[in-house]
Order: sequence, then C-alpha cells, then structure tokens
Amino acid sequence: MTAPVLSVRNLVTEFDTRAGTLRAVNNVSFDVQPGEVLGIVGESGSGKTITGFSIMQLLDQPGKVKSGEILLNGKDLNKEDSRELRKLRGDRIAMIFQDPMMTLNPVLRIDTQMIETIQAHRNVSKAEARQIAEDALAQVGIPSPAERLKTYPHEMSGGMRQRVVIAIALMLEPDLIIADEPTTALDVTIQSQILYEMQRLLSDRNMGLIWITHDLTVVAGLAHKVAVMYAGRIVEYGSVNELLDAPAHPYTRGLIDSIPSNASHGKRLTQIPGMTPSLLNLGDGCPFRPRCSKATDACAVDPDEHTLSEGHWVRCHNPVLEAKG
Repeated sequence: MTAPVLSVRNLVTEFDTRAGTLRAVNNVSFDVQPGEVLGIVGESGSGKTITGFSIMQLLDQPGKVKSGEILLNGKDLNKEDSRELRKLRGDRIAMIFQDPMMTLNPVLRIDTQMIETIQAHRNVSKAEARQIAEDALAQVGIPSPAERLKTYPHEMSGGMRQRVVIAIALMLEPDLIIADEPTTALDVTIQSQILYEMQRLLSDRNMGLIWITHDLTVVAGLAHKVAVMYAGRIVEYGSVNELLDAPAHPYTRGLIDSIPSNASHGKRLTQIPGMTPSLLNLGDGCPFRPRCSKATDACAVDPDEHTLSEGHWVRCHNPVLEAKG
C-alpha cells in the first residue's frame, strides 16, 4: 500500500451560535489514496460540504476545526499558517465548487484569472502560463481554447463555466481535488462528459479525488470507496461495490431505495420518513433513530463502529446483513 495522499483523523468542526454550539462534523476519519476516488454522500445538512471546507481550511467564522488531524502528504493542515495554506491551495490541493461563479470573477477574462493562478504558484512567463491555461482548457474538452481564454464568464454556458473551473483545479496537477457537487446543475449529457473527463485525467495523473454529492448514481460509476454521512458523522464506509450491493445501515438502504430508477413502474417513489435532525439538539443515542424502521431500545445508546468485512464498517446497532435484492 502506498501512503495516502490525504488522511483525516477524528475531525470535529463546530459553529458557535447564539442558540449553542453546532457540531457540523463529528469525529470523521478516512483516507484517500493516490488515484482513488472517495464519494461522500448524504442528504443536505449531513456535513458533506463542511467536511470539504474543513479540509481546505476555508471555514468562515463562527466555524472552526475544533480537533483532529488533516494530513496532506503527511503535513497537518490544521497546523499551517495562512501564508503556507495559500501556497498549498490551488497547487497541491484544489476544490471545485458547485457554483462556478463562486470561483470565477465575473469582471475578469478567463485568461487573466487562469494566468494569475499559474503565476502565483509557478515561476513562468506570461506566455508560458497562457499555454498551460490553453492546454488545460483543451484537456477538459473545451473547443477553440485559445479563443475561449479571451471571453468573460457570462459569455459562457453553465456547463462551459464549470469545465473552466475544473480546468483551473487540474492545471497545476494537485495531489488532491475536492469536488463539491460540481455537476448537479448541469444537464445529463454535459454531466456524463465531465465525469468521463475527470476519470480520465485522474487516471493519467494519479491524483486523489473526494466527490461530494447526494446522487448515488454518480458515485456508483465514479468512486472506489464511499462514506455515507448523517448528522455530521460517517455512518457507513466501504468499497462502492460492497456498499451499494449490500448496504448495512438503514439510512444507506433508504438512500438507495429512494433512487427513482429503483422504483417499480406505477408505484409511489420510496422516501425516508421524517427530516434531518437539528445539530443543535441531537440528544443521546443514534441520531437516525426517529426515522429508522429498525430502531430498538438499544438505539438509545450511541452505536460504535461495527466491522462487516475488511474496509467495510457501519455505525449501527441493527445493521441489515443480507445483500440487497
């Protein structure tokens, strides 16, 4: 086994609010190997995006990483100062946001933004930086990249802007990319093209990828491993085949059952009853208990990790141990 490009250990992220302390990420641990894709899935509010922002050290006040380690190639990002973090972001670790306009400056041309990014991390001339930018656009399937460099973000379609953002993330060949639902707002054709290009580029460059999403169908075709999050913690973790073929946590099974393509023709779509709980008032025991059909008195106590097979574990008192039919 090679050393992981990213190792997260016992990560806790909190927000101090007027109503109390909100623990958005609760004791989360995982590794990402070079060339590996980890899918982090769950409903809105489960802590997926905050986990990504915590790794990138991009939390706004009142958010803070309370404890834990975030090791990028052995270097703990929690212990780095802001100057060192600026050197690492975009160079050794990059993030692709769901909304490309969060990344792109609407009043600057694409070439200005890409060249500035390159020259901030590489000692190259403007002409060399332009060539790197042009090559990056070509690699993500943008036609006439030299011409596209001269355009402003508003002159591009949503899919084209997202390709530019992916190109910016990839062009300096970072060791790790965190992608926060980057294809959610795109049509299916553009989504499949971007997923194909991401797989090809990751394979060519042997970089790690964390893909944050609520869409298990995307994870099924992209990820090697999957972490299912609920109420700020990972409730099930394993290889994509094990987790999708034999989901052990009732929440994981509920997510899979609620995929529209899994529904029988003419029948109502399956859904998980209830709502995600308030992280300000989780109470004792398993946070999924009020929504779980398998809940028992034992669930009043917070469950520990239960190993099902090598690399596959679940945090549940009553795991579903038969394969999905």
